[in-house]
Amino acid sequence: MLLEARGLEVRYGGIRAVKGIDLEVEDGELVCLIGANGAGKTSTVKALCRLVPSSQQALSYAGEDISTLPIHELPKRGLVMVPEGRGIFPQLTVEENLLMGAYPRGRGNLEAQYDSFPRLHERRRQVAGTLSGGEQQMLALARALMAEPRLLILDEPSMGLAPMMVEKIFEMVAEVARRGVTIFLIEQNARLALKVASRGYVMESGTIALSGAAEALLADPRVRAAYLGEEAGATTAG
Repeated sequence: MLLEARGLEVRYGGIRAVKGIDLEVEDGELVCLIGANGAGKTSTVKALCRLVPSSQQALSYAGEDISTLPIHELPKRGLVMVPEGRGIFPQLTVEENLLMGAYPRGRGNLEAQYDSFPRLHERRRQVAGTLSGGEQQMLALARALMAEPRLLILDEPSMGLAPMMVEKIFEMVAEVARRGVTIFLIEQNARLALKVASRGYVMESGTIALSGAAEALLADPRVRAAYLGEEAGATTAG
């Protein structure tokens, strides 16, 4: 088991945003966490990366208890997150952003990222803040890959993007997974997330309402009704 959380809870004052959930991601998996806006997905991922205070029975990565590990140590161990909103350095160039991604582990293959993201190579001298939203998401993903992650956590990579660019980003995510990087994908676009994932969790009001194989969740009438815009009990061909 690469990532495991048991009884994970996040509170903001008297509000329980995450209510004692269990999650696990095995080495080599692409697992998604889906749910509506406000379900607690981002609070969950921030707790996993120790960006917000949390309580838990267990929180481990690669067999190591990380519940008290300093935040900056996580990328050094290969646990890397692309945050919601991308988190690029807007005043730096594309290439400078990529080089910053290599900093935590002291290595990174710039040319490999340019091969995978040729548009970034074309814009390598351009100030990152002037890129389109889709290009900024590409940059955020490529910067994370510069750290050579063992586990890549992606928080809402499709947010704010045009449909054509959303499809492109998900193609890239699937390709990264095929290369052997373990991915935990947090996403509102349930259909696309479940199509690329092997397993999924459905989050509602701070709890895990459903979990299982992605294919089974795609076929579940409750998921179809709540997240895919279909009538409860309806079926679709193919």
